[in-house]
Amino acid sequence: MVIAAKGAVIVLSAPSREKKSEDSIVTTEKEEVIVYCDGACSGNQFKGNKGGWGAVLSCKGNVKEIRGGERNTTNQRMELTGCIAALESLKGRGLPIILYSDSAYVINGMQQKWYERWEKNGWLNYRRKPVENRDLWERLLKLVRAHNIEFRKVTGHSGVVLNERADQLARIAITELNGASR
Repeated sequence: MVIAAKGAVIVLSAPSREKKSEDSIVTTEKEEVIVYCDGACSGNQFKGNKGGWGAVLSCKGNVKEIRGGERNTTNQRMELTGCIAALESLKGRGLPIILYSDSAYVINGMQQKWYERWEKNGWLNYRRKPVENRDLWERLLKLVRAHNIEFRKVTGHSGVVLNERADQLARIAITELNGASR
């Protein structure tokens, strides 16, 4: 399977004979799982706001889309939650995963290993204040340590099909919250 990703082509390994599950992406060690995740927040930083997250997972020609949302949240929490939900939906451990996000917060946190200093300093940031979203960072790190994940930055709203779809799923989740009973 080949996925075009704005200036790059990602080739996934050939499918194996392993059974596939309708509600999860199942893979063997040699196959990469491609994940695009995104978060959005309507009324970010205002009381009563609504946030959504979306993720698209692809492996062996199978594509899975997931989404969800929360009230009274932040864009950063939704970005992290999208990554967490995508990784939690995978079956198995030690999977090779390429995770794309347009969130500088998520990508820089992982690529620059901000979490190493946070953990060493008792989850305090460089200003000696508690790290925001610690609960989500700890959940993400547990999942990251269970797999072989490469985090890659993608430019948001730049026509990358799977990233645009993840953004659309996050916005659908917000819309669903708007329609839900309060």
